[in-house]
Amino acid sequence: MQLAQRGDTLARIALDNGQSPRDLARWNNLSNPNLIEVGDLILVRPPEGSKMTVKPTPRSSGEMSKGEVSKAETPKAEAAKEVVAEPGIRLEWPAKGKVVEEFSEKTKGIDIAGKLGEPITAASDGKVVYAGNSLRGYGNLAIIKHDNTYLTAYAHNRNLLVKEGDAVKKGQKIAEMGDTDTNSVKLHFELRVNGKPVNPMPYLQ
Repeated sequence: MQLAQRGDTLARIALDNGQSPRDLARWNNLSNPNLIEVGDLILVRPPEGSKMTVKPTPRSSGEMSKGEVSKAETPKAEAAKEVVAEPGIRLEWPAKGKVVEEFSEKTKGIDIAGKLGEPITAASDGKVVYAGNSLRGYGNLAIIKHDNTYLTAYAHNRNLLVKEGDAVKKGQKIAEMGDTDTNSVKLHFELRVNGKPVNPMPYLQ
């Protein structure tokens, strides 16, 4: 369970726990997922007997085991530093361009510069579990869940070309690069392992 904090949205809680907003709404019997209040206890793992949206796929032995995600903002930032995992998934670069911001506790991902409208592609096969703009600071955002361990996030897009529930293939165009909710044209790319942000660079081919 996670206690909803000021400023939390269901999409934010889902991202930080490596889950689908739709699954969280279902597990918590939320008829309106946009209405959560400070102090609400949100179930962030499936109840016994519940099915996950995305089934596990074979992975290498270098994966991390499941872990809990901290609730407060500062612990989340610390998690970015603490999580060290050997690559258990191979990712394709989601955009062509120069990395202008490296992974850190603050960024939780990398920024890749480019030109307005350039293609953003899926880093690996998976299912789109979020496509929208309700997470402050991310602009038009797509989140892809690859299995029950890994998900990737693609932020600041000009246009999203996929919707929640879509199955995507590695290299498939999912968005157009943009500058929504930021001051320059770029892709902000995050990799989450069990909901925790990790440096995607060792995973990218």
